[in-house]
Amino acid sequence: MRAVSDFLYQRGATIYAAAQHRDPLIDQFFMRIEFEEVEIELPHLDRLHQDFAEVGSQFQMDWQFFDLQVPTKMLLAVSKHGHCLNDLLHRWDSGALPVEIVGVVSNHDAMRSLTEWYGLPYYHLPVTPASKQQQQQILDIIAEKKVDLFALARYMQILSARMCSELVGRAINIHHSFLPGFKGADPYRQAYNRGVKIIGATAHYVTAELDDGPIIEQAVEKIDHNIDIDALVQIGRDAECAAFARAVKWHCEHRIIINGNKTIVFK
Repeated sequence: MRAVSDFLYQRGATIYAAAQHRDPLIDQFFMRIEFEEVEIELPHLDRLHQDFAEVGSQFQMDWQFFDLQVPTKMLLAVSKHGHCLNDLLHRWDSGALPVEIVGVVSNHDAMRSLTEWYGLPYYHLPVTPASKQQQQQILDIIAEKKVDLFALARYMQILSARMCSELVGRAINIHHSFLPGFKGADPYRQAYNRGVKIIGATAHYVTAELDDGPIIEQAVEKIDHNIDIDALVQIGRDAECAAFARAVKWHCEHRIIINGNKTIVFK
């Protein structure tokens, strides 16, 4: 911590937020520092990266610098259920979400009018036997638009192992269940049939293992035997919107560090 703060001080930076965590099981230290220039203009990020290399090497760090004034470029994906998409678009339009949305991709055309109402491009890429290159088309859009984050707002398609590999740490999914329970299809009905007393939603990074990536955020609601399946689904959808929005926001604010199959989130 001292080496980092000294490095920033010597370049005229003022630290205004700092958080740290030590994982005792692997003896690993994690840290996030926010700093700003006050009286002296700070070097460009490229120069900071270059200058910090010696400090990073000395302490065997994995490290990155980010400019919070530069919004994260995000591509959204959706299928037929638009509640998470609508929630994120509203947050973005109102300035509550620090992102630049470059468009929405979908295997259906159902969310076109909503997307275009916000003035965003809509990419309808059907999944059929004749469109086996659909995921490659998405990767092409990601490359063309220089996308930083691929957000799956109830996109009901399984990403290929290759796509997951190319998007490690850059793809977030919202699962309509309280993982690690009730993975796969129709989790709300699974939960209802099991008679659970809590339901929830889980936002996690995408990996090749279905619904098993590092968990970022979870939202939970208590229920009881009086809740029927339709009410349960609606309660669950509200939880999905909340968990997904928080996960996307924290990612775009560079508050998340992936630690194996889990995350550290500096809120």
